Amino acid sequence: MQLGMIGLGRMGGNMTKRLEEHGHDVKTYDPQVESTAGTLEELRDQLDTPRTFWMMVPAGKITEETFQTLIAISDKGDVIVDGGNSNFHDSQRRYAEAAERGVKFVDAGVSGGIWGLEVGYCLMVGGDADAVQQAEPVFLALAPDDGYAHVGASGAGHFTKMVHNGIEYGLMQAYAEGFEVMEKSGFDLDLHEIAGIWRYGSVVRSWLLELLHAAFEKEGKDLEKIRGYVEDSGEGRWTIAEAIAEDVPVPVISAALFARFASRQEESFAAKVNAALRNQFGGHAVQAVETAKAQTQDPRA
Repeated sequence: MQLGMIGLGRMGGNMTKRLEEHGHDVKTYDPQVESTAGTLEELRDQLDTPRTFWMMVPAGKITEETFQTLIAISDKGDVIVDGGNSNFHDSQRRYAEAAERGVKFVDAGVSGGIWGLEVGYCLMVGGDADAVQQAEPVFLALAPDDGYAHVGASGAGHFTKMVHNGIEYGLMQAYAEGFEVMEKSGFDLDLHEIAGIWRYGSVVRSWLLELLHAAFEKEGKDLEKIRGYVEDSGEGRWTIAEAIAEDVPVPVISAALFARFASRQEESFAAKVNAALRNQFGGHAVQAVETAKAQTQDPRA
C-alpha cells in the first residue's frame, strides 16, 4: 500500500526502509533529510486517496504542529497515524479533532529502537477498527510475527506504550543495581562474561540483558567511555501519574525514575543537607568540597 512517512530520523528512516523491503510504496517528508516531498502539501499530493500518513516525529510541539497541518490539508477518509511517544491524553484529543473533520486518527505505540529494521517493531495500536484496518498492511509489515495488536480504542496504543516504557525503567534499573553490586565486590568478576552466560537458561535472561552484553563488548567491562547520565523522555513520569490516579502502587518504577534524576546531579543538594544535619545533631565530621575533589582527583593528572 501507499504511505506518507513524516520524519526520517533513527526510527522513521529505518521504518521506511523496512516498509520498502516489504513492497510498500512510501513517500516521505523531512525538512532535514532528502525526501520525496518538500512540504506536507506536496506529500499529500503524492498519495492516492484515501491517504495514510504516519507521523514519526518527537512528541510535543513538533507532533502538535504536524498534526494540525495534516488535519487542515487532509480529505475525509484519510488516516493519520502517530507513531511517536505522545501522551495518550493528547492522542485522545487529536482523535476527536480529526473526527470533526472526517479524518481518522490512530495512535501507535512503537518499540524496537534501532534494531527494528532488522527484527521488526512491536506495535500497540489504538483507534477505531476501520481506521486501524486501513493502515493494517503497514503494521503487519513493520512488526515481526505476533508483534502487533489492536489493543483498544483511541489512546489505548499510547497508553500501553507508556506502561511498557515504565516497566522498561524498572527492568533497566534492576540490572544496573545488580551489576554495580558485582562491580564493587572483591571478586574481580568478569561482568561481560556474566552478562553472557545469563542469556542462556537464566530466569533473568532478556533482550535488555543481550544489549548489556553487547555494550560490555563494545565499551569495555568498566564502561569507562560512558558517563552515568540518564535522561527520561516522559513515559515513566506519565506512568507514575496514572498509577497515582488509579491508586496503584508502583514503587519499582518510581524508584527507577528517581534514580535517573539522581544520575544527572554532579552533587546532590539533598546529600549536603543530610551531611549538615548529621554534623549538627551528632557531631559527625563533614567533608569540605576541596577535600572531596582532592580525594577523587586522578593521581596521574
